[in-house]
Amino acid sequence: MAKRKRIRFAIIFLMVAAGVTFAGYRISKLEPASPSVEFATLWPDTVKRGPMVRDVKGIGTLVPEEIVWIPAKSEGQVEKVLHKSGEQVYANTVLVVLSNPDMELQASDLGWQIKQAEAGLSDLRVRLKSQRYDAEAAVRRTETSMEQAALNMDKKQQLFNLQLEPEINVKDAVSNWKQTRNTFDAERQKLDILEDSQQAQIESAKVQVDKLKDTWERKKQQVRELVIKAGTDGVLQEINLQVGQRIQPGAVLAKVAKPENLKAELKISETQAKDILLGQRASIDTRNGIIQAHVVRIDPNVVNGTRTVDCKLDGPLPNGAVPDLSVDGTVEFERLDDVMFIGRPVFGQPNSQVSLFKVSPDGKTANRVTVKLGRGSVTSIEVLEGLNVGDRVILSDMSAQDQYKKIQLN
Repeated sequence: MAKRKRIRFAIIFLMVAAGVTFAGYRISKLEPASPSVEFATLWPDTVKRGPMVRDVKGIGTLVPEEIVWIPAKSEGQVEKVLHKSGEQVYANTVLVVLSNPDMELQASDLGWQIKQAEAGLSDLRVRLKSQRYDAEAAVRRTETSMEQAALNMDKKQQLFNLQLEPEINVKDAVSNWKQTRNTFDAERQKLDILEDSQQAQIESAKVQVDKLKDTWERKKQQVRELVIKAGTDGVLQEINLQVGQRIQPGAVLAKVAKPENLKAELKISETQAKDILLGQRASIDTRNGIIQAHVVRIDPNVVNGTRTVDCKLDGPLPNGAVPDLSVDGTVEFERLDDVMFIGRPVFGQPNSQVSLFKVSPDGKTANRVTVKLGRGSVTSIEVLEGLNVGDRVILSDMSAQDQYKKIQLN
């Protein structure tokens, strides 16, 4: 009897253990209960088909198209600062006055050097004129001597022909005439050479005077350039100088810009900027109006993961549009005519697969589906697989429900 009880107890125990094991197995296969999510807190969108604009967005500032940089051309010390940033200036407006006593002294010294050189040139002309008079007098003397020698030679020849003069005196007269003629020719040649030499000396002295004058003019120009002018009409953008400050040549003293000619400099992510081309359309949001624009420059350099894209404004500037104003810009680089697309999910990247919750027709639940995405833009992205036109999906960040395949919508 006791043996039967033990057998019956063992059978019951085995049956209970098998039931518990089976129940545990079934429980392990059960999915977690679907969580409830407030639908009003979600960001839903409906799959559509039609044209889609591909664009990229960036932030930036309005900057002048033309900025005149005003550098210091000479060393100097700031003596006066007459205007401040933001003021309207004109081409002849004096912005800064520098001083350089050494340069002013050099200019004065060059002026005196010019006067000394001009006096030296006048003295040279007088001395050379005196030398020319002496040379001309020598030519006239030798010419007279040659004429007297010729007369004496003729006289001796006639007396010799009458046998009244010995032949030796005739020969001596001929020799004397030849000598005076040679002397006359030499003096004439010296006079001709003297003219060329004197002209060369005068030209050399004039060159020295002209050289000093050119140097003086350059030095006076440098002194005049110590008075810094705007050089163009516009708004003074930047002038950070203090009286007494020492300025080196080439240092930028100020910037002048024309505020009516502005462009937008946008910072766009390097990965998104690769599709942008010159001439593509853009829109610039100044927060007081949107201006149409087009791309005119794409900086090839990457700084902090972004590239600079310059957009020329095509429309009139709204009120309050000034240089350095922060703006948002959108560049349109492609129009797709007939594609299926949705709003861009929080974690949806172009040409990737994502998991989204698709809302049921009755709007009470949402089931997780895998969606293959294609080309994207700032606010929308192409759908290649996983959804159909008219499907509603949740684009919000649903990472808190990653473990669930289904959610309840309240």
